[in-house]
Amino acid sequence: MDIAASTPITELAPTLQRLRDAWVKQRPDYDQRRNDLQRLRKAFHARLDEMAAAVSADFGHRSTHESLLADGMTVLSELDHMIANLRRWMRPRRRGVGWRLWPARAQVRHVPLGVVGVIAPWNYPVNLSLVPLATAIAAGNHVYLKPSEYNPRANAFLRELLAEVFPADRVAIALGGSDVAAAFASLPFDHIMFTGSTAVGRKIMAAAAPNLTPVTLELGGKSPAVIGSDAPMETTAARIATGKLFNGGQTCIAPDYVLVPEARRDEFVQALRGEVASRYPDLENSSDFTTIINEGNYRRLRGYLDDAHERGLELIPLAQVKDAQAAESRRLLPPTLVIEPGDDAKVMQEEIFGPVLPVKTYRRFDEVIDYINAHDRPLALYHFGHDRDEIERLLGNTVAGGVCINETLLQYACNSLPFGGVGASGMGQYHGFDGFVTFSKAMPVLRQARWTLSDRLKPPYSGFPAKMIRLLLR
Repeated sequence: MDIAASTPITELAPTLQRLRDAWVKQRPDYDQRRNDLQRLRKAFHARLDEMAAAVSADFGHRSTHESLLADGMTVLSELDHMIANLRRWMRPRRRGVGWRLWPARAQVRHVPLGVVGVIAPWNYPVNLSLVPLATAIAAGNHVYLKPSEYNPRANAFLRELLAEVFPADRVAIALGGSDVAAAFASLPFDHIMFTGSTAVGRKIMAAAAPNLTPVTLELGGKSPAVIGSDAPMETTAARIATGKLFNGGQTCIAPDYVLVPEARRDEFVQALRGEVASRYPDLENSSDFTTIINEGNYRRLRGYLDDAHERGLELIPLAQVKDAQAAESRRLLPPTLVIEPGDDAKVMQEEIFGPVLPVKTYRRFDEVIDYINAHDRPLALYHFGHDRDEIERLLGNTVAGGVCINETLLQYACNSLPFGGVGASGMGQYHGFDGFVTFSKAMPVLRQARWTLSDRLKPPYSGFPAKMIRLLLR
């Protein structure tokens, strides 16, 4: 199989039409949806090792265990949650009508939209392709998937997997670069879901606008980790290390910078240094540390560090490499702290997406709230500590896509919580029932009774109709 194969742009519109025609001919019912999800789970579970190897090859090296967790366990968990709850989600939900409309009855039915376009990123290429795809399938749609061109081997895996599970007129996949992505986003889908950068998200929204295609944008941004005055530092450093270094920091909800009490900064640095040393005692030969996806992203990250150095900022490597040239050739970037960068530093202007962590200090907790609110609303907000008043002040005075207290990343893995950004970090949400709703139309239905007083509310408005109108105005 040619892993570099690209879909001709001329095939995109006919493929969408084929998916739509098949959907119109036979909209998926409960049995088909459940069967699709079950077959996808079975086929995916049987190929987990193949999946991890493909993703690792695309990255140069990626931790197998992290692939099994992030691109394996998370997908299986979502599928299990959908399969277990699908029948309940599909049931019409009764709504009250109020005494003025009695004896009518009302309900909301979540009906499928048609064909959903899913544009997936490179950092978790399987998870962020299959979870939206499966959610759209659960909602009764057909799906057209466009994964990132940065993952040719993972894309070949996805193409084989989806061909094994779904007929070609139910799920299709388009491969190629930015030209294919641009043409894909301009197709008249019934809904588009995009996961990626804020800059590209703007382009996706603009491309969808002429068709009035609704979009769900899962973007990113600079997600802060706030360390409270009473936070247990060893545990805090360990959990921040997990959030920041998982997948080599190439995670949209990774802590992008840390806000720590001024008096505890050195304590945090030492605790994090010890945590990194225990996890990666020999970074160059560690099978557990993921390298940067490609040369462009590696150079971007090195540029952040070079800019910080030129500004005279303190850089603290948390792990050493003996052969810097060999590490660079492999795109192995040691975890590095940038101490007290200003907002003019490049590392504070863009989402980092790598194992570089700025550390900023504060004296009063109000400074934390003011700083967060002065910037774009983050996709994730983390707080470490057990001061309930402090936590409530943070929750009550900031807005974020999602919040995690005394942990990192796991808000994404909770099936019952919606996942999505706000403002520059995205719009819309998915996961579990919330994803089912996103890829459905909440169609209201009102049923009138055989006999009703509303039949009397018609001209001439005198006598009984006039008295009824007065009664309805109470």
